[in-house]
Amino acid sequence: MRIYLDNCCYNRPFDEQSQLKVRLETEAKLHIQKMMRLGIVEYVWSDMLANEVEESKFWERRERIEPWVANAAEYVVTTLQIERDSLAFAAIGVKASDAIHLASAAFARCDWFLTVDRGILKKVGHVGSMRVANPLTYVQETMQ
Repeated sequence: MRIYLDNCCYNRPFDEQSQLKVRLETEAKLHIQKMMRLGIVEYVWSDMLANEVEESKFWERRERIEPWVANAAEYVVTTLQIERDSLAFAAIGVKASDAIHLASAAFARCDWFLTVDRGILKKVGHVGSMRVANPLTYVQETMQ
């Protein structure tokens, strides 16, 4: 199983946890992260993800998220082809940076693209055979 977590997933544990949905998404993400650490699932990193993490104004988040790149199964460099592929997502209203994330994950042949971004989830359900879903959905459907 190969997954791609977008930046909002990596940041979810740092969000305000008083809402039940946010807390459940955090727990699901932490469970997935444990599986990543144990090598049960492969995960992909990308230029776009590295740039977003690096641009974070929160040093603690950067310090905790940046090390994940070291054990990624693949690092996707944004190419002209990925930029072209991202245009299809932008055309349906996905933000340009999120479109690059989606195109990078598709390029890396991920099975799942995980996000807590409701804008993406409302607009994209699949990219070819890659499922686009919330971490909770992923855990519910794959960890039974």
